[in-house]
Amino acid sequence: MEEKNEGLGDCFMIVGFVLIHVSPVHEREVFRKLREIPEVVELHYLFGPYDLIAKIEASDYERLGEIVVEKIRRIDGILYTSTLRGLKFY
Repeated sequence: MEEKNEGLGDCFMIVGFVLIHVSPVHEREVFRKLREIPEVVELHYLFGPYDLIAKIEASDYERLGEIVVEKIRRIDGILYTSTLRGLKFY
């Protein structure tokens, strides 16, 4: 599915905020593995229904989905994720 960005120009990057629920006692291991993913530009612990939030940057929404499915969700200890997508203007 191709997304149209008409009127936005070329001065933006696709960003995703991935809310991550981790199996108990795996938080540190998952955190360490997420830091090894080049597209993860920020990573923070959370208090509440999710354990971590990762900010990722991608060239387009298709690539954003690939990063979440092929790199993040495959990490042992991650139970489920929820992704918010947006644009970063510069």
